[in-house]
Amino acid sequence: MSDLFTTLRLFETADLIYQWFLTNVFVLGNAVQLLVIAMAFGAAFVASRRLFPWLERFRVQRGITRLVDTLQPLVLPLIWLLLQWLSALVASAQQWPSRWLEIAVSLLTAWVASRLVSQLARNPVWSTVIAWTVWSIAALSILDLLAPTIAVLDSAFLPLGDLRISVYTVIKSTLTLAVLLWIAISVTGLIETRIRASRGLSPSVQVLFAKSVKAVLIGLALIVAITSVGINLTALAVVGGALGLGIGFGLQKVISNVVSGVVLLIDQSIRPGDVISVSGTYGWVTALGGRYVSVVTRDGVEHMIPNETLITERVENWTHTNSHTRLKIPVPVHYDTDLHRAMELCQEAGRETERVLSQPEPRCLLVNFGDSALELEVRIWIADAPNGVQNVKSAVLLRIWEKFCANGIKVPYPQRDVHLKSAADLAAASRPQLE
Repeated sequence: MSDLFTTLRLFETADLIYQWFLTNVFVLGNAVQLLVIAMAFGAAFVASRRLFPWLERFRVQRGITRLVDTLQPLVLPLIWLLLQWLSALVASAQQWPSRWLEIAVSLLTAWVASRLVSQLARNPVWSTVIAWTVWSIAALSILDLLAPTIAVLDSAFLPLGDLRISVYTVIKSTLTLAVLLWIAISVTGLIETRIRASRGLSPSVQVLFAKSVKAVLIGLALIVAITSVGINLTALAVVGGALGLGIGFGLQKVISNVVSGVVLLIDQSIRPGDVISVSGTYGWVTALGGRYVSVVTRDGVEHMIPNETLITERVENWTHTNSHTRLKIPVPVHYDTDLHRAMELCQEAGRETERVLSQPEPRCLLVNFGDSALELEVRIWIADAPNGVQNVKSAVLLRIWEKFCANGIKVPYPQRDVHLKSAADLAAASRPQLE
């Protein structure tokens, strides 16, 4: 690798470049072609700037944002390609030198094609990387420089035992890994879309299948990328075992949460859309992750609850096997109240409240003789707990209050009876008793 940077080698490379310029550039025919290429670029640049405002108006009027966003970066190269192709056609018809013009047409065609391919990537950074990578490979191939470039990159290597890691190997493995990961993620997205569209699979099974497919495809991409470098996978078995042991101790909680997540997906005890209560958190399950379950409460706060917590602690699932949920609403009344009438009014309030089911019908029971009140309990059933529980209780209590006020039924408040003794009794109690 050190031979590449010796003084003699650098002088030889500079002399080869100079001789190439003398042969290919500093020639009248080639200089004219380069001038034509530069003029075509200038004309394409001016024309593209004139077309940009028209494209913006077209976007607003027709509402085709996606098409305009795709074509806008290609306006300049497309106009340049058209002008360059016309100039090459004229030069060929007049039997003028046209080699550089044809090379320019080929390079511009490769650039337009690479930009169109890069549009498949949603991330702008990945789109740029893909475009430049595809174009660089195509340009080297068009200029017959691909094989020499590979040879130079492969000559700079680092020996590691039987393994030979060169710059070319690293670039090839990186590109292979990037392409395979992109294919794996894209295929996973398509499969996940099809799985979610299947009505025969429960949400938990859909999540399990989607995550399993994603893990398998990404694992295969990593294995293929490692193999392309020339690394023997059997040689990594011992090292992988030792690293796995250390990582297992360090990531014990993470692994526990991942395994718990798989268990939750298999037994389907918790599914997206369920209403659960765990560790003081009440809300709706919006997503099942590899490490946690996302639960959104009524105030809009999203809680990330570890999967292990849902396995080891008590969980209340309001919609696991049946969407019907019974609510208990305590209602105190005064001891002087007509108890039968009060219970009838409570049941009527339940029947007249929206979202309360008629079957099973609302019930009102006497549950306790309290210190200051007779304690009633209204029991109602609802079928849409995800739409809220406290709002239904509030509506029932408001209806009960209206009926109690209309029928003269009092809702008591805590009270105490105080008994005062006379002054003579207090003096007798405080006088010391004689034997």
